[in-house]
Amino acid sequence: MKIKETTLCYIENDKGEYLMLHRNKKKNDENEDKWIGVGGKLEEGETAEDCVLREVSEETGLHLTDYRYRALIDFTSDLWPRELMHVYTATGYEGTLKADCNEGELAWIQKPELRKKKLWEGDKLFLALLDANADFFRLELSYEGERLVKAVLNDAEVIA
Repeated sequence: MKIKETTLCYIENDKGEYLMLHRNKKKNDENEDKWIGVGGKLEEGETAEDCVLREVSEETGLHLTDYRYRALIDFTSDLWPRELMHVYTATGYEGTLKADCNEGELAWIQKPELRKKKLWEGDKLFLALLDANADFFRLELSYEGERLVKAVLNDAEVIA
């Protein structure tokens, strides 16, 4: 079975907000009604860095000027194919935010308010690590449906 490889970027502004995407436009979307960062699938021959730059530009209209590779997340699920997700954060960008995104609604959300939105449980774990400015980390997340059943951070089990 082929592993899906993706990128995800949390763009931060100078007000302590992340640019988030409320996934509410695509049918049969595994992220339906969830709030996530921006990103998408790597194309053939594309690096993770090329992908995050392309996806951010396509989805938001912004062009990253200051960004950092922060984590590799390995998702397994009983419903969806395995996914390796390269996570980035960005504090520098140019351009004008698109008024409309074909993936869903874009919104700047205060970091503390984000925890009140509908997120994947595993996202809450890695957002806390990003907010704590953790060094590069690897996180394995295992789901049954939408329930997080196991999390392993840098080879140490966090949730079982």
